[in-house]
Amino acid sequence: MSEEILVPSGRDVRGTLDAPDADRCVVACPPHPEMGGSRTDSALRAVSEAVDCACLRFDYGAWDDGDGELSDVRDALAWARDRYASASLFGYSFGGCLALAAAAAESQAGQLPAAVGALAPAAQLDGGVDAVRAVDDVDCPVGVVYGERDTTVDAEAVAERVRAHDGLVERMGADHFFVGQRETVAARLAPLLC
Repeated sequence: MSEEILVPSGRDVRGTLDAPDADRCVVACPPHPEMGGSRTDSALRAVSEAVDCACLRFDYGAWDDGDGELSDVRDALAWARDRYASASLFGYSFGGCLALAAAAAESQAGQLPAAVGALAPAAQLDGGVDAVRAVDDVDCPVGVVYGERDTTVDAEAVAERVRAHDGLVERMGADHFFVGQRETVAARLAPLLC
């Protein structure tokens, strides 16, 4: 069962809430919206199906070079936190970078997410959002899964920082898109997230 959600925000942030009757929630951040990333991405759907809790898959508001999208992640997390006993973050690629940055900002504000997981996270966005530095400020369990043949983003830099903080790191024989492996990835991150 799913519900359509309008996330309270100064931007137009809409989402799909899967399994809404659970007591915990994962907020799933899509890949780059200008590259076709949306809440319908198969990696987000695979995570939603793998977790034993609710999952809010959302679309970012109008493109804003990463800053507005980071606010969208934090607004979606606040929405989930207001309704569930705990809320975690998951993101893929661009969304992975934003999930880590949002977890760091929320940690500094004393609003810890339950956990944060990232699939092939970008190390840094053109607008200045830096996932590698953000890991130092994340004060909750962190996990990263990335492909050893990824030439799209530098996920290794993020993985190294997560390793240094004793987080979960899994390197898979895949490129950035994890073709045929998204269910495996989701199964590996699901225990961390929910």
